[in-house]
Amino acid sequence: MPEIERAMAGGVIVQEPFLYEINTWAWLNGLSRKYARAIQLGSVPAEEWNEIASWGFDAVWLMGVWERSPAAAAIAREHPDLQASYRSALPDFTPADVVGSPYAVHRYVVDAHLGGPDGLKQARVELARRNLSLILDFVPNHVAVDHPWTVEHPEYFVHEADGSIAHGRDPYFPPWTDTAQINAYHPALRSAYIATLQDIALQCDGVRCDMAMLLLNDIFRETWGDKAGATPGEEFWKEAIPAVPGLTWIAEVYWDLEWTMQQLGFDYCYDKRLYDRLAYENAGGIRQHLAADIGHQGKLVRMIENHDEPRAAAIFPYAKEAAAATMIATLPGAKLFHQGQFEGRKIKMPVQLGRWPDEPVDSGLLEFYRALLQECRDPEIRHGEWRPLETGNENLLSWTRGKRTIAINYSDAPAGGFAPWETRFTGPRYSSSAPAGHAAM
Repeated sequence: MPEIERAMAGGVIVQEPFLYEINTWAWLNGLSRKYARAIQLGSVPAEEWNEIASWGFDAVWLMGVWERSPAAAAIAREHPDLQASYRSALPDFTPADVVGSPYAVHRYVVDAHLGGPDGLKQARVELARRNLSLILDFVPNHVAVDHPWTVEHPEYFVHEADGSIAHGRDPYFPPWTDTAQINAYHPALRSAYIATLQDIALQCDGVRCDMAMLLLNDIFRETWGDKAGATPGEEFWKEAIPAVPGLTWIAEVYWDLEWTMQQLGFDYCYDKRLYDRLAYENAGGIRQHLAADIGHQGKLVRMIENHDEPRAAAIFPYAKEAAAATMIATLPGAKLFHQGQFEGRKIKMPVQLGRWPDEPVDSGLLEFYRALLQECRDPEIRHGEWRPLETGNENLLSWTRGKRTIAINYSDAPAGGFAPWETRFTGPRYSSSAPAGHAAM
């Protein structure tokens, strides 16, 4: 028990962690059907935690644990565009499947349907027993339309010209109509948010901050203009992160603002640019991306799938997915894998739904991921010095991690190249009948 207590005392997650994102509501729904009884966070069978731990992750991100908004759920059930996406994902969709967006937070209290605060506490104990840290969400840009603050502290929000509270949005998309836009410039709101983060910090080891760049002073001004009042002299994150020590801070961030967010104190930032290059570009663009400073790269989150992006199996052919997954697993930085990715799920589920669609398991892909993550348990690959290698072939990407060498053909044609004489290619080779995606470690 003492080691569990130490693990739950809070602390920075290990460097370059392997992270696993779980859609908490849908996961518990699936477990309840599997075991034919109601399963909440506090009653997840030990074998399920053991299965997650067996992959060699360092932390689990329980996405969507906070209290869902009744008003947001009602809005989501009636939204015509969302209804089309529900039916696309779930052919047997019913209104009961719509539980509301996890990003329209009603209160930062664990939802009773998921087991409440006690359930989360027990889940954290189970994770700690397996040397797994816990990551939870913080949604800084907005709250649900019926959040208690909208009545108790209307001054915390941006208001439209008619006096109504504005809906949350970013500068490039229409408003999210199930949300209320906070005023990131308001001093009392900032203090309230820091108190919220301090409470979240008592319940986890790391926090994933949704759309974190929207609170940057310049972006907030671009989005809301004079409606927000006077621009503060300091960035919110510059105030908040030092005020909540002991957490690992992860930023969802876009628009090439990763470096900016790192300078404000974030430990890791989404590497959206690499995701786009892996999905839609060739090896040349990836090589250019990987020329960035190693200190910057070591603080990026590499991924080929998360709940906001299409399923990897839906956009990557098998061999290309194997190559891309090998790449993100062996590069510097954090590595994020999404629930269902290993099994080859192809249906992107709207976050408002509380039930997964049934899909067949791709046993070949599952076997590949099991072998890849087993190989990545090697301390050389996990923590060895990263050094890019020249190969003499524009389609062949290669680097070393410590004493291990990784080579990846990121094209649809055979590719040959060279490596320095002192390196050796060892370990399993992943390939398919197509030459694309051949990787050696």
